[in-house]
Amino acid sequence: MEKKGLRYSRLQKIIQILGFLAVIITVLLVVWFYRLGILNDSNVLKDVVKRYTLLGPLIFIGVQIIQVVFPIIPGGVTTVVGFLVFGSWYGFLYNYIGIVVGSILLFLSVKRYGRRFIFLFTKKDTFYRYEKRLESKGFERFFIICMLSPISPADLLVMITGLTDMSLRRFTLIMLVTKPISIVAYSYLWIHGGYLIQYFLK
Repeated sequence: MEKKGLRYSRLQKIIQILGFLAVIITVLLVVWFYRLGILNDSNVLKDVVKRYTLLGPLIFIGVQIIQVVFPIIPGGVTTVVGFLVFGSWYGFLYNYIGIVVGSILLFLSVKRYGRRFIFLFTKKDTFYRYEKRLESKGFERFFIICMLSPISPADLLVMITGLTDMSLRRFTLIMLVTKPISIVAYSYLWIHGGYLIQYFLK
């Protein structure tokens, strides 16, 4: 038991380090994109992706699945990149597939491994704060509202929902219906938010 606890503790630390590195890498990528002119002209990145017509979308969907199942990569960044690179329609489609599939795998992972899986990625204080919602009769409604929101801690709530008796079929249906709204809202917020702020400040 002690050895298992030690291994688990080490795994937690490794994941924390990976999360920290993921944030640093994301910042470096943003700086690199800026220097390449990608942030000012998304066509630069689109030209690169067009060279890999099939591989590009598959890699992007894979990244989205991974960032949901192992929430150490800032998912908001990849979501916005999807729209900038692939355009409105395909960007939405690839984001949708990756996030829904990733959410289902995350839900099933918690069903299988329970709280120990959650504590690999989440502090206990944060978890217990949201876990209190499980005791309320309106948890499913609360969960649906959060999945519709572009600013809710979606991955954490998916993990907590994995602790409930919600069926996979019900969970999948909620994801399929709510995620289109939150994906579009989040991307619009980040892509056009700066322009809106400038407009209202004039």
